[in-house]
Amino acid sequence: MKYLVTGAAGFIGCHLVDRLLERGETVVGLDNLRLGRRDNLRAALANPRFRLHVVDLNEVTACAVLVAEETATGPFDMAWHLAANSDIRSGVADPDVDLRDTFLTTFNLLKVLRGQAIRTLAFASTSAIYGAHPSLLTEDLGPLFPISNYGAMKLASEAIVSAALETHLERGWIFRFPNVVGSRATHGAICDFAQKLRRNPTELEVLGDGSQQKPYLHVDDLVTAMLFIVENAKDRRNCFNIGTDGSTTTVRYMAEAVVRRISPRARIRYTGGDRGWVGDVPKFNYSIAKLRALGWAPSRTSDEAVDLAVEEVAAEVWG
Repeated sequence: MKYLVTGAAGFIGCHLVDRLLERGETVVGLDNLRLGRRDNLRAALANPRFRLHVVDLNEVTACAVLVAEETATGPFDMAWHLAANSDIRSGVADPDVDLRDTFLTTFNLLKVLRGQAIRTLAFASTSAIYGAHPSLLTEDLGPLFPISNYGAMKLASEAIVSAALETHLERGWIFRFPNVVGSRATHGAICDFAQKLRRNPTELEVLGDGSQQKPYLHVDDLVTAMLFIVENAKDRRNCFNIGTDGSTTTVRYMAEAVVRRISPRARIRYTGGDRGWVGDVPKFNYSIAKLRALGWAPSRTSDEAVDLAVEEVAAEVWG
């Protein structure tokens, strides 16, 4: 099969590309390299079944030309849309970031797909669409009130994908991600902690009081779940939470794990408060009952995913 992957050089995108290539598929990647890194695709770039185009999805004409040229060598079977602003804090500082890089990239990609008759789309959404909700998060929960620009633009993106299913898409999958960790990460608490300790091995500053508690899923499990859903969920609209089945991890646990692995003598200094930044949801937990009913379950708990990711990130940052 032949796939179009946006955000191909990003954290999750590069792992998806590798997995698709391992399965013998042909992959065309699009990335503006603003957050993604070419080095994330080192193995893929050596594979003749992969091509990377450095382009911004908001440059609609340029994207349409590239996709048309690639379609001429053989039609695409589907698109995977993972391109977005993944730094929630940057969207707080400048709301145009999420409008441009999260919503408009989705809106404009849908125009390109329509022009090239690519009729199936898998879309990476997020738990941030739910906002600060006290109950267990299920796919049919509503109304939804995101508390970050990132969550709001992802929710708007879900809506425009749903609308496209009434016009030119034949089938779509929406994946609502939890916090994802693992190798080649471009952002996230574990990366931030490792970089901070690299700059100052004697102290680790942690935003908030460490009590923030969320599910963390390893990127390998995430990619496995996405592929499983695409292969097994056959409704026109398919929306699934992907998570760790009830297990969660505190920021304190992560900070202590990173310090223990990288700089055991470092002091951890918490800045205080129940959240790290504006738009941070301090606590939430997912229901993946719908995904379990489809037949998939994660291979690791949240703490196990964090422990593995700490080892991977430490090796990348420190060797």
